[in-house]
Amino acid sequence: MRGIRPTRRVTALGSAGALVTATLIAGAVVAPSATADTRHGQDREARGAAVAAERAAMTGIDWQDCPADWGLAKPIQCGWVTVPLDYAHPDGKQIKLAVDRIGNTGTKEERQGALVYNPGGPGGSGLRFPTRVTSKNPIWANVSKAYDFVGFDPRGVGHSAPISCADPQEFVKAPKADPVPDTEADKLAQRKLAREYAEGCLERSGRAMLQQMTTPNTVRDLDVIRAALGEKKLNYLGVSYGTYIGAVYGTLFPGHLRRMVVDSVVNPSREKIWYEANLDQDVAFEGRWKDWEDWVAANDASFHLGTTRAAVQAKWLTLRATAKKQPIGGVVGPAELISFFQSAPYYDSAWVPVATVLSKYVAGDTQALVDAAAPDLSDTAGNIAAENGNSVYTAVECTDAKWPTSWQKWDRDNTRLNKDYPFMTWANAWLNLPCATWPVKQQTPLNVKTGKGLPTVLIVQSTRDAATPFEGAVELHQRFKGSRLIIEKGAGSHGVTGLVNPCINSRVDTYLLTGKTDRSDVTCTPHATPQP
Repeated sequence: MRGIRPTRRVTALGSAGALVTATLIAGAVVAPSATADTRHGQDREARGAAVAAERAAMTGIDWQDCPADWGLAKPIQCGWVTVPLDYAHPDGKQIKLAVDRIGNTGTKEERQGALVYNPGGPGGSGLRFPTRVTSKNPIWANVSKAYDFVGFDPRGVGHSAPISCADPQEFVKAPKADPVPDTEADKLAQRKLAREYAEGCLERSGRAMLQQMTTPNTVRDLDVIRAALGEKKLNYLGVSYGTYIGAVYGTLFPGHLRRMVVDSVVNPSREKIWYEANLDQDVAFEGRWKDWEDWVAANDASFHLGTTRAAVQAKWLTLRATAKKQPIGGVVGPAELISFFQSAPYYDSAWVPVATVLSKYVAGDTQALVDAAAPDLSDTAGNIAAENGNSVYTAVECTDAKWPTSWQKWDRDNTRLNKDYPFMTWANAWLNLPCATWPVKQQTPLNVKTGKGLPTVLIVQSTRDAATPFEGAVELHQRFKGSRLIIEKGAGSHGVTGLVNPCINSRVDTYLLTGKTDRSDVTCTPHATPQP
């Protein structure tokens, strides 16, 4: 379910397009309702969140120049916000969350407060958000006049009490087994790796931390950040998994919201979080993969990979078979191929680079493929970040909800899907399988709904998004009464608000600057198709 999944995310578990972006009890996906004990716990956590927010409002944030190794140059500033590890015990262990900001570019009179951002994951860092201002990104020129741009590392991520499930260098070593199993022995080997990965999360991160790696806790952290910023109400932009953070925030703190844009939406239904959501991704990824193949075929004059989808698919299957027989360059096997090629159905910006690499390979240039798809063992910082991101992804999705513990259910569901949707199905299954043997208590997902004081929420979604299928936006639209939906019809790039499409950009600007939306939902034509 990951909107910002690293394209070189390669582990012994396989690699996948799950973002958004998964979680388990003997075959059941979620519990039907919260128990009295659960409600009591939520009451305690609500009180703890209020206590933490009150403290943060009094303390504020001591803004300083960012540490040199964070790569965030002046005028971006960095700071810390202290939050309880466990909101049921607000006076217990505390952790520090890294935050950064850049002030609004307009006048004091134009300023409307802070706009806080989350890019997805789970496991994504939002600290690059202020660079949209320093890089003078024209899409955000109008909004940045009115808002400070604020990013943060969620709990467990990056500089915010980071967690780990495996040694980073081991995490990226190549080659790995083909994610698509040929035999029962292949499946058994992957099951063993998934169980060992779950155990590694507990050993390296600790039970106390792992148990608190949940979306509701990240949402409580977000409200504490709001208070620390001195904001009475939150302005929020969430993409991919960041939309689920927004959905839960709007449910737990509806009266604390001023404006919220959610882009490329996780289906917030309890029945979808997270096992079913990941199965839905497998179907959507296959559709978007075919969209890319159609585009490559239409541009055969540039890529020479065939004039039909079938011809392009044949080239892909030949490449996979070759890499399975013997890793290309000794380092690129089927798992590494999936990690690289999945970026095409994720983002339109990857269409040309991915097609170019495949074209060069077919023409006899294997080095281009090795350079693009092989893990870089010398990139220590990047490997640490990739391992951390995957750890947070696993910890949050596995702890958020109850996943099937029955291997028979996993095997049956993924075998069935793989027949018609083979591009991502098994890779996605292995990525999420640690949740079947998760070593800490799994929660019941929140019932996302409209609460008192919830403002108009702006929802933006493309119809052919692979990581967060279109149905998720429809579901949230129905649950958040009075929300408005902007549809980018016929497009599928993940993350719509960052693309040039005046029909969408102008409406996002208007909403964030004035609070106004169209009287009804809007359908926009797609953004420009990539050109070779």
